[in-house]
Amino acid sequence: MSNITKKVSWSSRPDESGAAGEGTPLLNGSEQPRHSRQLSEEGSLFQIGRLSTVDLEEERTSDEDSLRGRPKEIPHNEKLLSLKYESLDYDNIENQLFLEEERRMSHMGFRCLEISRWVVCGLIGFLTGLIACFIDIAVEQLAGIKYQVVKENIEKFTEVGGLSISLILWAVLNSAIVMLGAIIVAFFEPIAAGSGIPQIKCYLNGVKIPRVVRLKTLVVKVCGVICSVVGGLAVGKEGPMIHSGAVVAAGVSQGRSTSLKRDFKIFEYFRRDTEKRDFVSAGAAAGVSAAFGAPVGGVLFSLEEGASFWNQMLTWRIFFASMISTFTLNFFLSIYHKNPGDLSNPGLINFGRFETDSVTYNLYEIPLFIAMGAIGGLLGALFNVLNYWLTIFRIRYVHRPCLQVMEAMLVAAVTATVSFTMIYFSNDCQPLGPEHTEEYPLQLFCADGEYNSMATAFFNTPERSVRSLFHNQPGTYNPLTLGLFTLTYFFLACWTYGLSVSAGVFIPSLLIGAAWGRLCGILLASLTSSSSIWADPGKYALIGAAAQLGGIVRMTLSLTVIMVEATGNVTYGLPIMLVLMTAKIVGDYFQEGLYDIHIKLQSVPFLHWEAPATSHWLTAREVMSSPVTCLNRLEKVGTIVDILSNTSTNHNGFPVVELVTENDEGGNPAKLCGLILRSQLIVLLKHKVFVELARSRLTHRKLQLKDFRDAYPRFPPIQSIHVSQDERECMMDLREFMNPTPYTVPQDTSLPRVFKLFRALGLRHLVVVDDENRVGVVLFFFSPPVTRLPLDVILMHFFVTLQVIGLVTRKDLARYHLGKHGLEELQLAQT
Repeated sequence: MSNITKKVSWSSRPDESGAAGEGTPLLNGSEQPRHSRQLSEEGSLFQIGRLSTVDLEEERTSDEDSLRGRPKEIPHNEKLLSLKYESLDYDNIENQLFLEEERRMSHMGFRCLEISRWVVCGLIGFLTGLIACFIDIAVEQLAGIKYQVVKENIEKFTEVGGLSISLILWAVLNSAIVMLGAIIVAFFEPIAAGSGIPQIKCYLNGVKIPRVVRLKTLVVKVCGVICSVVGGLAVGKEGPMIHSGAVVAAGVSQGRSTSLKRDFKIFEYFRRDTEKRDFVSAGAAAGVSAAFGAPVGGVLFSLEEGASFWNQMLTWRIFFASMISTFTLNFFLSIYHKNPGDLSNPGLINFGRFETDSVTYNLYEIPLFIAMGAIGGLLGALFNVLNYWLTIFRIRYVHRPCLQVMEAMLVAAVTATVSFTMIYFSNDCQPLGPEHTEEYPLQLFCADGEYNSMATAFFNTPERSVRSLFHNQPGTYNPLTLGLFTLTYFFLACWTYGLSVSAGVFIPSLLIGAAWGRLCGILLASLTSSSSIWADPGKYALIGAAAQLGGIVRMTLSLTVIMVEATGNVTYGLPIMLVLMTAKIVGDYFQEGLYDIHIKLQSVPFLHWEAPATSHWLTAREVMSSPVTCLNRLEKVGTIVDILSNTSTNHNGFPVVELVTENDEGGNPAKLCGLILRSQLIVLLKHKVFVELARSRLTHRKLQLKDFRDAYPRFPPIQSIHVSQDERECMMDLREFMNPTPYTVPQDTSLPRVFKLFRALGLRHLVVVDDENRVGVVLFFFSPPVTRLPLDVILMHFFVTLQVIGLVTRKDLARYHLGKHGLEELQLAQT
């Protein structure tokens, strides 16, 4: 455990903890010594058994000083759970302010709110469609210029010699364009890297990913994906479109831009996590719809891959946003292509329409399709395993922005070099007939009237290459061309995903699958005497594309509908569904899906649909965080400020208790009467909501929910709130602002029941009480000393401290997972 470099140290030593290596304790029912644990929802540490948590911010120890000569690296341990992620609160706070506002709202007011939700969804779809249109036009124009320049250069030097100059030109253009996209991502907004789908999944699951739905993220995402695609990387633009739609939804639904500091004073009611979550789901669906022209597929994608919480009314609003997104994209693209009456374009990813007579299949082909699904699952698992280890390498060694930019440029140059080499040595020449639809045909060393078939796959944008594999006539590619392309593009796409560029994996996966799927069709045709049965290799390209994508991302229902909508024919609905199910089953046997892998590698406390299967013997008492910091219903301002200012226990939720005497019925020293959040307390301190000021009528007006919504979501830090020494002696009444009915569970509740309640309701805190509904209070000793409090208050605090129960947060549940050796418990890391 000593091989840790700068700013990384293990908080325990082998001679102290006795823990062997970096493993986690196996919770297989055996009794283990459990030390006291102190854990807030975000920001504190816990200790269990003889294992300590990892603190990545500690200073270098003497053991680490001896390692200064070694390469700098960030240690990776997948048995970690990061403490840097906070939780979103999807539970409505039904305090007195909320109830008063609801009483004042008329029936017409509620109808207006519902209409506003539909208006917001329409705006989300419209703006997402505009962004998709801008990306499509920009990629088409810039890629057209690049390929035309390279094509003319290749044709020139083919005749006079010196094709190495063409190779250098192609590599330099790719590297320069990709460098621009990598710089804006690595140096200005790192969260815009990748497809963004894992981050949106986490957000909808209830995890607050920093900066994931910022306006700056949207700008970098759009510009970055244009540079990635134009730069010739093995990427697509569908994942970034999903992320872009989610960012649009998060901004539009709030009626303001915190980045631009502009408040339009609209949609103020939606400024809370619950409403924002629903709109982000609609934005993600609108992004899918714009990318594939698949409104229904967008809804199902948001349900299957994105949204962790769902309701029936949300379905129709999301479908409406998806329809508006597709219509907007098609309308403006038809104007751009000077066909204003043609709205049939299926979206950014134009797969083309399969004619009915060319996509028929026979029942005896179903086993062949299922076998292709198994191949897709195997290749998808291999892709994910390779990308997993590559991502670990990047986490350890390529974590500096300059190195990330250099790697992206290297991949761009290698991609251009490999593409040029494959085209140069290919002798697959095809006649350039009247049905030819390729944008940039390269003749190279082929005869006049012919073009290089390998160039059709490499010398093009990935979307056009997929379309050519689907629709080109039989005989357009020979088996060797497809085999070599599949092999090289597989490794290029695996290397590319995870770079510090905005890029998606949908289209590269489809392209790989379409290549080996078409190869399967050609080989099947060569094995039979009657070639009419296997006359159309395009249908096998379609099946292979679905199998490969399903094997990588493990989607089933939504991907089936997306493929059906994108190709414009429902004939292959059943085979595609069987292929995707097979690919998922086979792939899951070896490795998780790609998005789940990257979520785990980021150490995000992601809650899956169900608790671990063998966790029923664990109870809330064993998984909860304790001791708990509680507040009195009538609390001293100085105490609140000290608790919020304590950086070692960065709590975000505080049970509110009411102290009673031992002579009261039941003998409870402290009864739970509510729960209040850190953000609420900060707003109360900012507006000086003190009892003494209210009595002296020095406050300007009564606080309303609007004041909390105006501060959402970037609440000021406690350090920015000035509280004078006199104000510290004031009291604050929390009764009007706390949630008086927080969800609670008895201490003997099993982990699956706690998990189901927490997950289904989207909670941030779940209070654990004893059999008599008592909760505990912890008194922290800050400056100024607590000895300024009356002696009876100090004694009462000390007495109640002995009645500690606990609080369940997201990290308490997410740290338990089913490993190879049974139920395991993740360590918490301060990253």
